[in-house]
Amino acid sequence: MTSFRHPGTVLTDRFFAVPLDHQRPDGEQIEVFAREVVAAAKADADLPWLLFLQGGPGFGAQRPVGRESWLNRALDDYRVLLLDPRGTGRSSPANRTTLARLGSPQAQAEYLACFRADSIVLDAELIRRELTGDPWSVLGQSFGGMCAVTYLSFAPHGLREAFITGGLPALTATADEVYRHTYRTVAARNAAHYERYPRDADQARLVADYLDEHEVRRPDGAPLTVQAFQSAGGVLGQSDGSHALHYLLEDPFAGDELSDSFRYAMMDQLSFSRGPLYALLHEACYAQGCATRWAAERIRAEFAEFDPASAPLYFTGEMIYPWMIDADPVLRPLRQAADILAERADWPPLYDPARLAVNEVPAAAAVYYNDMYVDREFSMQTAAAIRCLQTWVTSEYEHDGLRVSDGAVLDRLIGMVRGNI
Repeated sequence: MTSFRHPGTVLTDRFFAVPLDHQRPDGEQIEVFAREVVAAAKADADLPWLLFLQGGPGFGAQRPVGRESWLNRALDDYRVLLLDPRGTGRSSPANRTTLARLGSPQAQAEYLACFRADSIVLDAELIRRELTGDPWSVLGQSFGGMCAVTYLSFAPHGLREAFITGGLPALTATADEVYRHTYRTVAARNAAHYERYPRDADQARLVADYLDEHEVRRPDGAPLTVQAFQSAGGVLGQSDGSHALHYLLEDPFAGDELSDSFRYAMMDQLSFSRGPLYALLHEACYAQGCATRWAAERIRAEFAEFDPASAPLYFTGEMIYPWMIDADPVLRPLRQAADILAERADWPPLYDPARLAVNEVPAAAAVYYNDMYVDREFSMQTAAAIRCLQTWVTSEYEHDGLRVSDGAVLDRLIGMVRGNI
């Protein structure tokens, strides 16, 4: 355990041993990292704990400097624990290097199946008992919000209160149903983007035509195809995403070729080097009792506007496609394992609707009206199914409202739970 100081905060690094498979607690152990953050003036105070569950899946928690973003509000009342979910950040890694040691693709897939929300919640429960023993609060952003609903389903005794931002999941919808909703939302985002930046339609078509006629590679060696270019639309769900896409399209050529700066920018957006689990487990986040079978790829065929030859060219969202596994050097060795996961049909449930219907943990959720990643219709159905959950539906913020609101989103949710709003 190591502590250090930032302006206005004291941070303590902690590591915890947890079972790889919680059904076999005496089996293989892995390590989970979490960083405690407390206001410097309250470092010795007896404060309640707030667990932060990161969006993703497959990404470690933020690395804060001082009291930035939503932490500024949280640290007024809480001692915060920033969890690197298993397999991410400084927790025991799960990537092409470590998974290669397991040998067969089947063994790799079985290992990866232990990295979903249910395992993350059970990790959190072990950590909670080690740190405090008392119920704590949880703040879940995006995928972290899905984990928070899993927490309410299977370990509500560990929770004092729950805050969810952009992460109320469909409780029973299949991956197919989720993507039918989200493709419609992404299409609307494309239309809005081209209305804001009409010239971008011509620019995007020029790039797509060039990629269709030439073999282009990213600086990491991965092919840059039209479909890969379309995936740049993943940013459209962020508060500044449309503007970021516009600047990407502003000047993509150097003479008659795509510029180095454009190819590097595409590599930064498309590489999974920072979060391979995001690609490998993304569809598994929706899997309960049935196989996903590369749902995003199959359902895309139902939406002609996303055809690479369409005009205007429509960008896709955060969907994961099998070609991404083949193309990315950090994922390619795991393609067979990814296929096994896509065909797995015996996924256990992630939510318990019966228990959620009688939930007694005070909870509040921000539902972003225009959320491109988490469907509002499904979110509202889930909100109605969870007792003691209040919702705030807003178009003031996009999916990243927690990060960009300077604490305002969290402050409102805290006020709702406490009865001040």
